Amino acid sequence: MAISLSVVLLLAIILVVMIRGGNIKAGPAVIAALFGFFLASTGMAPSINRFLDSIAQSIDSIKF
Repeated sequence: MAISLSVVLLLAIILVVMIRGGNIKAGPAVIAALFGFFLASTGMAPSINRFLDSIAQSIDSIKF
């Protein structure tokens, strides 16, 4: 849960920065957000969550 909340917060910040910077307009940003919202309710959501969890675990296992 903590990872997904962190990812949502990070993506929201990136989206706001992109809108304010003029890299993306508000209309396409709303469409992208709605796409993500509806994608989360499909059958693909568990696969996407597992993929993102594996990436997070891989990053976490890197020793510097």
